[in-house]
Amino acid sequence: MRVVAKFGGTSLGSGDRIDRAADSIAKAVEEGHEIAVVASAMGSTTDELLDEISFETEPADRAEIVSMGERTSVRMLKAALAARGVEAMFLEPGSDLWPVLTDAAGEVDVEASRERALEIADQMDGVVPVITGFLAEAHDGSVTTLGRGGSDTTAVMLGKYMQADEVVIVTDVEGVMTGDPRVVEGARNVGEITVDELRNLSFRGAEVVAPSALAYKEGNMGVRVVHYQHGDLLTGGTRIEGEFSSLVDMRDQPLACMTVAGRAIRNSSGVLQELTTALGEADVNVDAIASGMDSVTFYVDETLAEDAEAVLHREVIDQEPLSSVTVEDGVAVIRITGGELPNQPGVLSEIVNPLTEAEINLLDVITSATSVAVFVEWDDREEALEIMQSRF
Repeated sequence: MRVVAKFGGTSLGSGDRIDRAADSIAKAVEEGHEIAVVASAMGSTTDELLDEISFETEPADRAEIVSMGERTSVRMLKAALAARGVEAMFLEPGSDLWPVLTDAAGEVDVEASRERALEIADQMDGVVPVITGFLAEAHDGSVTTLGRGGSDTTAVMLGKYMQADEVVIVTDVEGVMTGDPRVVEGARNVGEITVDELRNLSFRGAEVVAPSALAYKEGNMGVRVVHYQHGDLLTGGTRIEGEFSSLVDMRDQPLACMTVAGRAIRNSSGVLQELTTALGEADVNVDAIASGMDSVTFYVDETLAEDAEAVLHREVIDQEPLSSVTVEDGVAVIRITGGELPNQPGVLSEIVNPLTEAEINLLDVITSATSVAVFVEWDDREEALEIMQSRF
């Protein structure tokens, strides 16, 4: 197999941990695999360097300073591999084969980076390239960076461009957990998770794999997260399945909008749970939920509207904070899903403004970490879909 293994700062945080990393790489090479390594700065070196910059700096000087952590890591790892009889070479910005290049706008130059990555891949038979994570190089030779989580991005990007079979993220957690083990008891490792699921978790605080990295994940390339203490690059951890692609999609059946109003719903514990439980027990699937100051709106399949209204009306009668339920039929939903949506300032205006200009009435907009759902009247669905597809 061709594998790109990324070692995070914690996994390289001491001499002993660098030894452990080198052992796992040497073991994989001995088993006949082609291994490329992406290395983060040791421990919290980058943060420490940033803390010491107490003076005004140009962006280029700042990038050069913070690059020193990764530059040290690749030299340490290369030396540790050499001590084990493994032929290795370290690559950093300025190297002839440096693979992460940016264009004049500061974006990754895809074609140039892919070409360099393939050149490196052609030399991996018996040689382990050890590459600085997080860093990039502009066409004028200056050092740039890939931002927060940049080493993850380097690894998955290079895995894609090198046509690797798998990218392994070596970090200080067992993989993706069912919950934060520091907070909840009984948290366990999740064996598999989809890119969509993990990106949603990542944008909401799960520090496992950087969301920007998962944008490079393709379906035929495996990505796995393993603990640095595991010692085996090729087994265990959490496997990330599928790929994240931009999509504009419209539900092909109309929805009904069920709004339950009541005094101080937001301050009454358990109301939402009781409403959703009642709908679930009646086999009414909820497509989406939106909450207001004193209301909760459920979107359900239009064919289930009558049953859903009856269920919700019973809850209104039974629960003191609730006042009334209303129903509106003929609602269409268009969902815009995209890897870069959360990083685009003004993305909501890009969605709302064109619909407003077309005099399409917006019934609702619901956002998540990686998608936006737009609700319009059923008769406006085709025009709204066409507008969204022209922009995303």
